Amino acid sequence: MNLLYKSTRNAEHTATASEAILKGLAEDGGLFVPVQIPKLDVTMEELKTMSYQETAYAVMKQFLTDFTEEELKGCIARAYDSKFDTEVIAPLVKVGDTYHLELFHGATIAFKDMALSILPHLLTTAAKKNQVKNEIVILTATSGDTGKAALAGFADVPGTKIIVFYPKNGVSRVQELQMVTQKGENTSVVAIHGNFDNAQSGVKALFEDKELEKELSEAGYQFSSANSINIGRLVPQIVYYVYAYAKLLENEEIADGEELNVTVPTGNFGNILAAYYAKQMGVPIGKLICASNENKVLFDFFQTGTYDRNREFVLTSSPSMDILISSNLERLIYTISGQDAKKDSELMEQLKENGKYEITAEMKEKLKDFAGGYATEEETKAAIHEVYKKTGYVMDTHTAVASHVSREYRKESGDNRKMLVASTASPYKFVRSVMSAIDETYAQMDEFALIGELEKASNMDVPGAIKEILHAEIRHTRECDADKMKDTVKDILEIR
Repeated sequence: MNLLYKSTRNAEHTATASEAILKGLAEDGGLFVPVQIPKLDVTMEELKTMSYQETAYAVMKQFLTDFTEEELKGCIARAYDSKFDTEVIAPLVKVGDTYHLELFHGATIAFKDMALSILPHLLTTAAKKNQVKNEIVILTATSGDTGKAALAGFADVPGTKIIVFYPKNGVSRVQELQMVTQKGENTSVVAIHGNFDNAQSGVKALFEDKELEKELSEAGYQFSSANSINIGRLVPQIVYYVYAYAKLLENEEIADGEELNVTVPTGNFGNILAAYYAKQMGVPIGKLICASNENKVLFDFFQTGTYDRNREFVLTSSPSMDILISSNLERLIYTISGQDAKKDSELMEQLKENGKYEITAEMKEKLKDFAGGYATEEETKAAIHEVYKKTGYVMDTHTAVASHVSREYRKESGDNRKMLVASTASPYKFVRSVMSAIDETYAQMDEFALIGELEKASNMDVPGAIKEILHAEIRHTRECDADKMKDTVKDILEIR
């Protein structure tokens, strides 16, 4: 069966998987969603003995039906290889009474590697399938991790260029250095004077700019996206939830069919949406717990049914979650509206015009799979400290938000199902925040001097991604105002 994709804002607008990956965003500004979520066609008994790569094929073939077996397996083999520092790709670690799914063993030590290692291969394969002659320009906004993972994935990939916008002073020092030292003749990195929401809104506006699209085409270019608005980013993320359940079953940590709760630190809503899709595919997931930091727009939404971004934007120690417009939530809104493109468009228009929208009581009823929680900066710090003192395990700040929220959820709900926490970044990415949470005396030390201290505390070797940036040359110094992103893109592409 050929699974088609349609826009959340216009059900008439359909595309094959490869077309949806190429476009990134639908022409009407909506996001591509599968017409239906396919079911797994293998049992957990079969999945539990599969490698990560085999699991990836079992899941992704259900969604990317216009890719041949050879094409898809080729993309998977090139993505999940020695770039990862462990053969299992996504290890499970038992921390106290919780299972941590470590998603940070790729080239840039954050969970974005799980999808952005494969997206360039899916995209270039899709371009060939659709006889695309233009050079593809990957245009991406980042709150810290997507940028580096996308840059690393697309660096020197023939037929592509990549331009990444990030908020100046809105990412950690390690995240910034990872981006501005990026090699590759086709890579460009721009710091914008504004926050992540400005960067993301600016990128969406460039995608919707028909005049710019015409100018690009005349110059031999077309845009695509590496953000999680691209379905080619979202589908590979479903894999690790399927894999985690199967491995817990293989390790006899759970019984076949036993429901597992999942807590995900959430900013743009893609990672937790992937877990929701895994549940719809047939993985026995109980509650999906959405963990926010002090930018708790999603927590408030799950509590009240009102999404309201009209609030102060807080810079926290978990910057990848410093987001007030969670773009992937639109896919969930579309689902709970009964796939009503008109309703979805209305709500998104309200968000654009007034900065908020309210869902109906009937839609709110369909959010029963989800729970929300949030952690303050103090609670995040305390979670890192307590878990380290009790178990010796060192978490990064984003994982700490999820750890705190999962504990609070258990306490308040009395729900004692086993808990999986998505561990989304290496503590080395946020070394100052992590080490000063473990012991406040570290707060005065130089960020890079703390790397050795973290190695001693965690018994985890310093990752290659960190060693690489310590002496790397700064290659990208471009900055621009948030309202000058279009001019900057044209300048980079030499479109006059």
